Amino acid sequence: MKKSASEQSFYIESDEEDEEKVLNRDGQGEDYGYQSDSDDSVADNQQQNKTGSYNTSWPQSYRQSIDLYSSVPSPSIILGTPTLSRFSSSFLSSSLTRRHTPESLPSVAKPLISKAAEDEQLPTQRRSSHSLLPSVLSRRSSIKKDEKPTKTSHEFATSRQSSFGQAVLNGLNVLCGVGILSTPYAAKEGGWLGLSILLIFAVLSFYTGMLLRYCLDSEPGIETYPDIGQAAFGTVGRTAISIILYVELYACCVEHIILESDNLSSLFPNAHLSLGGLELNSHHVFALLTTLAVLPTVWLRDLSVLSYISAGGVIASVVVVICLFWVGLVDHVGIHSKGTVLNLGTLPVAIGLYGYCYSGHAVFPNIYTSMAQPNKFPMALLTCFGICTVMYAGVAVMGYTMFGESTQSQFTLNMPQDLLASKIAVWTTVVNPFTKYALTMSPVAMSLEELIPSTHLKSHIYAICIRTALVISTLIVGLLIPFFGLVMSLIGSLLTMLVTLILPCACFLSILRGKVTRFQAILCVMIIVIGVISSVFGTYSALSKIIENLRS
Repeated sequence: MKKSASEQSFYIESDEEDEEKVLNRDGQGEDYGYQSDSDDSVADNQQQNKTGSYNTSWPQSYRQSIDLYSSVPSPSIILGTPTLSRFSSSFLSSSLTRRHTPESLPSVAKPLISKAAEDEQLPTQRRSSHSLLPSVLSRRSSIKKDEKPTKTSHEFATSRQSSFGQAVLNGLNVLCGVGILSTPYAAKEGGWLGLSILLIFAVLSFYTGMLLRYCLDSEPGIETYPDIGQAAFGTVGRTAISIILYVELYACCVEHIILESDNLSSLFPNAHLSLGGLELNSHHVFALLTTLAVLPTVWLRDLSVLSYISAGGVIASVVVVICLFWVGLVDHVGIHSKGTVLNLGTLPVAIGLYGYCYSGHAVFPNIYTSMAQPNKFPMALLTCFGICTVMYAGVAVMGYTMFGESTQSQFTLNMPQDLLASKIAVWTTVVNPFTKYALTMSPVAMSLEELIPSTHLKSHIYAICIRTALVISTLIVGLLIPFFGLVMSLIGSLLTMLVTLILPCACFLSILRGKVTRFQAILCVMIIVIGVISSVFGTYSALSKIIENLRS
């Protein structure tokens, strides 16, 4: 279907327009050096009125926490450099950055407000994860007034220098997660025709990802998904979208606990523990051990090391996929099941599982605003969705063909344990969440820590308590609802449909209502209707099966 000329001009922007946008946003074109404080203050004051309203509302920690959660560090990072070590205790270090530095999160390179203003605002200031981080003032004091900050490779990566390749890797690192383990189970629940839902969601999710870009470009100061919600629906929209995103991250942490419990139990099925007359089976034991193992990681002052390791999540997914194909094609396990053409009874469960596969929209705004060449964002997004869809579809077909109606919620549980490829797949699956858990939970914790006054003498203790309580609560939920596939389907139906399909279209229509063509409006309404129907049926089906399994 061909678009009209006006429609094409709205959706396709030339390189010159994008470069002009970068010049306007950055206030300094391609000069990534440090200018004089007077020049910086002029540029900051010009945008202060436009950007301030999006930076002062809760949550202020969203940007840097999501950057750290999703980013793939540059391979040229030198961890031992003196300059990097000065900033190593801050959550603000990541390979992504913002185009505007909000006054609420000032740069360590230059002051955005005078010292007198800092002293005046200090008693009432709130900051995220403040008790686990050195204060902004203490970080600034480590740099001499007459000293120009040294440009390290790490800092270079944070100055709007995310390349096309880094953007693709960041997208893959978010999209290609544990959802790939359940695609064969989704194929079993929906049948072969149900795979068409995966392709439909891929196309719709790519389109809504592009809609987020247009929302970001609508006015200066919009940088994150919560910012988009605020621009569309005010403070209520910002708060509602933030809560939805944080609940989704929290639910992913619950999935990590269940995942570890299931896979370790398959490796050591006879493990058990007796505590004062309380018998714990292998699932309980490994869920508890996993919680104890990840708990210290959420207390870390510096999560950048974990972000470097978790960047291997893409490699881990590829390794697991290769192992599955090796077991099927080389070791000749399975490859005999014809499967079901269409399974209407459990199709809604498959809808939630397929929807979960494309739950990366919370990060797309961060990726876009970090790119040195934002005009390449559509191609980066298309590359991410193309690679992930091929992997998801390939694993779904291979896994369902190999294991048929006996396919479990994670295909690693079906793989014969005596094969080397199976052991590699299972252990890769086990190790990966240990690095992901803290990065996934930190945005949730940091948002709650913003509510603690920074001047409180016990704020550090409160922060530790918040993070500990969050981790323990994921253990409790994981033990109460230990159904990996059904929980994933519930997340995909209830939360991902909102984040991926419904909210981008609603925000787009609200923010750009004066520029939206009739075709665009109809298409957005159709996507919203599809998202609502999928959410209702998927949520109802997943909850019904969870309740049924709990009663049995």
